Amino acid sequence: MVSTYLDHAATSPLRPEAVAAMTEVFAAGPANPSASHRFGRDARRRVDEARDVIAAATGVEDGRIVFTSGGTEADALLIAGRVAKVGGIVVCSAVEHAAVRTVVAAAGGTEVGVDRFGVVDLDRLDSILTPDVSLVSVMAVNNELGTVQPLAEVAAIVRRRSPGALLHCDAVQAPMWCDLTAIARNCDALSLSGHKFGGPAGVGVAVFPDASAGGGDAISPPVVGGAQERGRRGGTHAVASIAAMAVAIEAATRERARVVASTEALRNRLVTALLDGLEGVTWTGVWAGPDSVVPGTIAAGFAHLLIEGVETEALLFRLDEAGVAVSAASACSSGAARRSHVLAAIGAPERADTAALRCTLGWCSTAAEVDHAADAILDAVTALRSHRARRHRMVS
Repeated sequence: MVSTYLDHAATSPLRPEAVAAMTEVFAAGPANPSASHRFGRDARRRVDEARDVIAAATGVEDGRIVFTSGGTEADALLIAGRVAKVGGIVVCSAVEHAAVRTVVAAAGGTEVGVDRFGVVDLDRLDSILTPDVSLVSVMAVNNELGTVQPLAEVAAIVRRRSPGALLHCDAVQAPMWCDLTAIARNCDALSLSGHKFGGPAGVGVAVFPDASAGGGDAISPPVVGGAQERGRRGGTHAVASIAAMAVAIEAATRERARVVASTEALRNRLVTALLDGLEGVTWTGVWAGPDSVVPGTIAAGFAHLLIEGVETEALLFRLDEAGVAVSAASACSSGAARRSHVLAAIGAPERADTAALRCTLGWCSTAAEVDHAADAILDAVTALRSHRARRHRMVS
């Protein structure tokens, strides 16, 4: 069976250089950077070198880089840590990942609505911010829609309305498509996750505020342990994963322009095939390009589709049988019989007979994969609609 992987927003395949980096660490022997012997010193060097690489990719000082177990921990560390330190009100957009929304909700925070493309409502944000707000969290790229948020405009509003607040950005989906240094210039704190850009799962980064925003003193770690990472995140470093994440983000940065161009073309190829081949298909995004007049842009590689006349689970099952890996929404929501909060936030119709399909491409996607996926989706939707029509005739 042909295997086509179009779920890169959930996790992207390991890059060869990441595999090589992990293999090198494993072959070098025990790797605890806190040890004082030769093995420990070698491990510490690898961690320090990785920190330098990630600092360069994000354009921040290396002392702000804190290694975590992934994006979810990084979000919780920065948001909950800010609340634990200073209290105050926390605010996020209505389309944030659950890793952010859950922490904000636990702190009694507020969500800001978005438009039909998933772009945060800047006027609403301006109206609800006060000097009592201690943190605002707005993601860089939405994990379901691909929407790129106007972080410079968000930052200007936060600085004016809540000058004591930190602006946090869940930038987990950004490294493949966006200049991280531009994001970091607008934000006080960032979250990254290695497996979203060709690194391993189980490792991530929390970029702490710089000295002008209080530095490490602006965040109180919600979980204390060892003295690793300057006391901001205890626990033995996952040296192999950290080294692999560093080479992956280096590759993602180096190849970004080429990958954006190629995957944008592939995404447009897929969407065109489905819009031309089927009735009742809506793309929640917009065509990128100089003629697009929209309050935001769509990152290359994302296509969230609403397909009338079929049920989501039935469509996903048929595509899986055809060797096509896609999802309905965030992978963290898979298996839950509930509607995507992102689709609800943009006002997408809630109907049992309308499938929500998220196809996301990445650094290694090919035209053959896109064509196979398009054919499989066309076949599956046609078959499911035909079956539904026959069943309706039998009932009536």
